[in-house]
Amino acid sequence: MKTRETKAKDLAALTESLQNSKSAMVISFKGLTVTKDQEFRNSLREAGAKYQVVKNTLARMAVKGTDFEQATEAFKGVTAIAWTENDPVVLSKAISKFMKDNADIYTFKTGVVDGKLVDLKQLQTIASLPSKEELISKLLFVLNAQAQRIVTVINAVPRDLAVVIKQIGEQEGRAAGAPAEAAPVETAPAAEDTAPAAPEADAEAATADAAEEVSASAEAAPAEEAAATEEASADEAPAAEEPVADEAAE
Repeated sequence: MKTRETKAKDLAALTESLQNSKSAMVISFKGLTVTKDQEFRNSLREAGAKYQVVKNTLARMAVKGTDFEQATEAFKGVTAIAWTENDPVVLSKAISKFMKDNADIYTFKTGVVDGKLVDLKQLQTIASLPSKEELISKLLFVLNAQAQRIVTVINAVPRDLAVVIKQIGEQEGRAAGAPAEAAPVETAPAAEDTAPAAPEADAEAATADAAEEVSASAEAAPAEEAAATEEASADEAPAAEEPVADEAAE
């Protein structure tokens, strides 16, 4: 049997430990075997929690003045307390799973998570949440992915800048060479336009020459006819005059 002094030390130790905790679960059990008790303690230890079977009077005194005082009504019958200074989700997962797997032995009474009283249903909801470690892992993944994107963008800036500079240089080169290249392009159509004009000019010249020849022929025809008439007259005149002369002579 514990002495008064031993009980006082136990009370002080439990009170100090609960005051530094964030969450605590109050449970009960029946037909507990040593093996199951050890399994439960090991699972709580892995979750970073502490576990102790306490007397109800000691428990009521230990939680007085703390956030766990609101669980005082649950300190009846067989009472055990599991508490943690770490992530309450991890403790909730451990207790929720063990309660489900050993419902014939363990019973969940009540719990206090971050200063709020919770029942079994709420405990199961909390247990379904990702733990602090899981959240940190996901956050690191997101941050790492963002960092990789930033690095990719940073690496892409010089490459894109080089491409832009190259394009600007090509555009300036094309702009500088535009007049020299434009001259053949402009003269080509002129050559094409003038090429067909040569036959037309030749045709016009031939037509003009033919017209001049016709005109000359037309002008020459009356003159030739007049000359022919004069010659004919000249040849006929003496023939007419000769008899007259003979007659006069006679």
